Amino acid sequence: MIIFIFRAIMFLASAALGLLAAAGLLDGVTIDWSHWEGFVLFVVVFAVLQSVLAPWIATMARRYAPALLGGIGIFSTLIALLVAVFVSRGVEIHGIGTWFLATFIIWLVTALATLLLPLLFLKKKAQGRGAGPSK
Repeated sequence: MIIFIFRAIMFLASAALGLLAAAGLLDGVTIDWSHWEGFVLFVVVFAVLQSVLAPWIATMARRYAPALLGGIGIFSTLIALLVAVFVSRGVEIHGIGTWFLATFIIWLVTALATLLLPLLFLKKKAQGRGAGPSK
């Protein structure tokens, strides 16, 4: 259960980092911080959809279009992004080019963060254990 909670926190953090990166890099991505709950809702909806859609789309592609397997992550990110922006308040994306760039940035940041955040956390935890009294 602890591993599940740890993974969920890491995935939520990576989704938040992805959106923040896209908003920082692209003028067409805006976060209205006066509606901060919209940001939180976006992150939760995006993370849940991404975790559900990626395996489902991979199964469909494997069955019906094996040549598309390489693009599963980006495609599921785009779908999750579309739904999350639609249901949340305070996150907006304007322009077709911005949609595609935001999808790529969020996909890249979430992929890297999902790999690197656990390593950083585990490194700090290991350092904390090593700092104890010596025998």
